[in-house]
Amino acid sequence: MARVLFLTQVLPYPLDAGPKIRAYYVLRHLAQQHEVTLVSFVRDEDRPEWVTHLASICQHVHTVPMRRSRLQDARALFKAAVHAMPVIIVRDEVAAMHAMLRLLIENETYDIIHADQTSMAQYAQFARNWAIRSKPHVPVRLVLDAHNALFRVFQQLAVEESSTLKRLFLSREAHALERYERHTYSQFDQVVFVTEQDRISLGEAGSERAARTTTIPICIDPAERRCVIPKPEQRLVTHLGTMFWPPNVEGVLWFAQQVLPRVIAQVPDAQLAIIGKRPPAEIQALGKDESIQVLGYIPDPEPYLAETAAFIVPLHAGAGMRVKILDAWNWGLPIISTTLGAEGIDAHDGEDLLIADGAEAYAEAVIRLLVDPGLRSSLRERGRRRAMEDYNWRTVYQKWDVVYRSILR
Repeated sequence: MARVLFLTQVLPYPLDAGPKIRAYYVLRHLAQQHEVTLVSFVRDEDRPEWVTHLASICQHVHTVPMRRSRLQDARALFKAAVHAMPVIIVRDEVAAMHAMLRLLIENETYDIIHADQTSMAQYAQFARNWAIRSKPHVPVRLVLDAHNALFRVFQQLAVEESSTLKRLFLSREAHALERYERHTYSQFDQVVFVTEQDRISLGEAGSERAARTTTIPICIDPAERRCVIPKPEQRLVTHLGTMFWPPNVEGVLWFAQQVLPRVIAQVPDAQLAIIGKRPPAEIQALGKDESIQVLGYIPDPEPYLAETAAFIVPLHAGAGMRVKILDAWNWGLPIISTTLGAEGIDAHDGEDLLIADGAEAYAEAVIRLLVDPGLRSSLRERGRRRAMEDYNWRTVYQKWDVVYRSILR
């Protein structure tokens, strides 16, 4: 049994976003065998009962407020430019987190410091350096669950961006992130990726460090979420995802502007439902169209999912895995994804989901699902089976035991 200090950028509960789902089930698995102390940033909307739930899993839970402002963003931009750092990394430098980690390290001894997402790598390094300073005789190992190669997201966003100024910023951020990720990952004893594509993109698969990297997919718990019972008449096309994440915004705008009109021309009563937290102004403006509902965050989306004939993943930028596909499989929903949207997932076009690229092909796939209940039923059944057999954390996350054993020898 090891003493683990587990660091997260978002409170990993409730399970309403991909990063939370990843961290939560990794926590659940590790806490079965180790003494885990969770240290997490929290936002104003995070509730005390969510922290209490996590305390029922971990030995201890400590939280640090994360508050952002335009002034802080401006400072991050300036500092990142001066030091050739990624803005999204500098933006997450919070003195209170350093203070919390100093206090914990001085009063407790940990065998492993586990950083969840690249944004927390800086804090894992800080904590180990402080441990070496205060307790030089006690070895401390570092594990990073990178989730994905962040630089790839910004590379792809830059390609899609029409604004020259924004494209320059995104390209600059991609280059800075690639440098940062390559250098930072080399400082960890083990780095875990959720897809082999991300591992390869950083040159890890064939490098000397390959033995210190591995791939463990994001997983869910099929037993904790029931399959949605579809209503007889289904005319809803649904997108569910955090709407402040730029790739989701870009994908939904593309679908609403280029795909949906083609669908409406063939199926006039079709409706698009956009579900997700904090939709920006350009997404909210879509609600002026009578065929589009912008619903924001919904604690229980099941009534809308029961009316869903097509669950869409229209991504053109991203890295890692789309947990929304696993969730949709688990709900028993028929899915249409772009090739990139399904990247990293063992999915088969025409069997457990449909894959389409380009506005015309995507519209044709949506129309097929709207008019063919048999196809919807087949995709539901096979997708649900895929989630249960290949993405169940209770079996797949035994791979984390191998990661931990390799550094505790």
